[in-house]
Amino acid sequence: MEPTPDPRALGAFLRARRAQLSPQQCGLPTTDSPRRVTGLRREEVATLATISVDYYTRLEQGRVRASTPVLTTLARALRLNEDEERYLYELAGRTDERPQHRRPAQQIRPAMRRLLDQLTHTPALALGKRLDILAWNSAATALYTDFATVPDHHRNYLRLMFTNPAVRELHTQWAHDARDAVAALRMEAAADPTDPELTLLVGELSVRDADFRTWWAEHRVNSATYGTKHYHHPLVGDLTLDCDTWAAGDNSGQRLMILTAEPHSPSHDALRILTSWTAQTPSTKDLKR
Repeated sequence: MEPTPDPRALGAFLRARRAQLSPQQCGLPTTDSPRRVTGLRREEVATLATISVDYYTRLEQGRVRASTPVLTTLARALRLNEDEERYLYELAGRTDERPQHRRPAQQIRPAMRRLLDQLTHTPALALGKRLDILAWNSAATALYTDFATVPDHHRNYLRLMFTNPAVRELHTQWAHDARDAVAALRMEAAADPTDPELTLLVGELSVRDADFRTWWAEHRVNSATYGTKHYHHPLVGDLTLDCDTWAAGDNSGQRLMILTAEPHSPSHDALRILTSWTAQTPSTKDLKR
């Protein structure tokens, strides 16, 4: 039997928790202008949880009962630990509906990892759900950025497209490529709409970038597995590369993204020069997410 909900206590808990979080902790942009509230604003929490500001305001005021999907996204948005999450569900009177098992961590398939190691002059990324970057080779580091310096929870292809200046400036057709990546994520959202990590990612990027908000609202989807990307690398100049994505056959959602150049082309020669400089760099790193 579920406990009786306590809307006023729930509202007080939500207010207290958002007051303890800074925009930096949630990956939100900071400004020099003074903030009138301690911690996060209501609209920031609402956006991170992908719910309306009006609905979130009524939750804090104890005027509406939270649904289970909303509690799930709020727990992620407010960075609740296991005890705090349990308390949140108790206040909402939905203890029996609290998820009992967290989603298993993503681990790169051994065969995919071996293939990454063998592609010495071919940039390649192992992508998981939500376009998380699970592993990479040294050629991908040479082309994009040093992924090892990116915090684990920020190592996501779409997030880097929008928030990493080096990755953003690398794409000469950034708007086209970023919009396609948003459409690919939208395709994933249709397959798993209750994924709280995806909800949190969408909320964060919606707060941080106006282009993302616009393109996400378009509901455009994209399942293309090949295409051409145009880059301008600060060391070797312009590169035109074919991008092919190969899906694993085990329903894990993992994909291998490979970038190649036409043999004997200027891009091929430039890519060989670029990757030869980092050939001795440790090639892959696993990420459990």
